[in-house]
Formats: sequence, C-alpha cells, structure tokens
Amino acid sequence: MTKAKILVVDDEPSIVNLITAYLKPEGYEVFTADDGPSGLKAARAFDPDLIVLDVMLPGMDGVEVLTRLRRESDVYVILLTAKTEEMDRVIGLTVGADDYVTKPFSPRELTARIKSALRRIHNESKPKQGRSVLSFKHLHMDIDARKVKIDDIPIELTAIEFDLLKSLAENSGRVLSREQLLENVWGASYYGEMRVVDVHLGHIRKKLGRDELIATVRGVGYRFEDESL
Repeated sequence: MTKAKILVVDDEPSIVNLITAYLKPEGYEVFTADDGPSGLKAARAFDPDLIVLDVMLPGMDGVEVLTRLRRESDVYVILLTAKTEEMDRVIGLTVGADDYVTKPFSPRELTARIKSALRRIHNESKPKQGRSVLSFKHLHMDIDARKVKIDDIPIELTAIEFDLLKSLAENSGRVLSREQLLENVWGASYYGEMRVVDVHLGHIRKKLGRDELIATVRGVGYRFEDESL
C-alpha cells in the first residue's frame, strides 16, 4: 500500500518535530514547511493527501495559503490555531478548511483525527458498482461522481461539505444532531468542537442559495427539507 503523504506547515520547529515524531511511526510520509509561501509551494510539489496548516505563519498567513490552495485543490486541511484566534478559525473554515485543532493540542488527538480523515478519503476512492443518486425537486446529488446541482445548476462543494449535505439528504425529513453529523462525516474518533458543523453548514447554505433546504431545529440539530422526486 502506498504511504499517505502529509504536509505539516508551521514555523515552530518544536511543533513540527512533535507532529512528525507521532506521524512517522504510523507509516506516513511527512513533508514540512516553515512559512506560508514555502507551504503553498510544497503543497503543489508533493501533492499531499492531507495538510496540517498553522494559521499564524510568516510571509503569508495560513488563511491566505488555504484560500489560494482551494482554487486548485480539495486536499483535506486541518488548521492549527491558538485559542484566542476564534475569528481566524471561522474564516479558515469558511474558505475551505475541513477541520481545526487549537493549540496547545494533544498529538495523540491530532494523529487520531488524521487517521480518521485518511480512512474516509480512502473509502471514498474505492470503486463502486453502478451509480447512486439523490434527486429532489431542487437538489440533485451524484454520489459516486461527487457532483451536486441545485435547480440544474452545478455547484462546487469541498469534500466535507459534500459529505455533510449527503448525510442530511440521505435522511431527508429527519433531524440529525450535531453529534450524529460529526460521527457520519468526521468519524466516531473525532474529538473536536461541534461548532465545526455549524460553520460548514452555513457555507453550504450560501452555496446552495436556498436556506430553506437545511432547517435548523433549535437545541436539536438540522433537517434537510426538499420534495422527493
């Protein structure tokens, strides 16, 4: 089996060394960069399966790196942020981060999240028999091709956004809690904050252009609402 490639972009050598020390024994091929421009260059050169990206970087901050990266790649990105960088986390998720970890962090937790993400990516790449689609009055999802149309107009979703929308659409009419959505999309081993669900769903609603398709059930979770065909 080919080793998964992971790029770690952080300007603190102690953090880079700590993450590398945990990932290499797991069999991953680890690349590193210590500033924004070199991180973007490394992402293009090495084509990693997953990127661990610090927000506060010299030369170009992590949010800008991510913004540029999303114009050409849907690679899974985990942001590293300080607890005081709430706005950076929200902006980072909005421009396309898949997950985030706050500093100081547990390297075991980060490794577990990386493993979970790579398992999901691997399962998505497995060939499937036939095609599976979800069709509603406004929404059409080709699950195998991972394509989405809203009112016959194609829209671009990140991998996480697609999986969140798929989880809701497959359970159309049912309320799914944040915990259920986290388990369905990020995996049972996810240890992060539930707010990541809210931010990604807000981004999905904006892209769909139809807020009414994803209803918020206050204090419970979310429900997909569209007429089945």
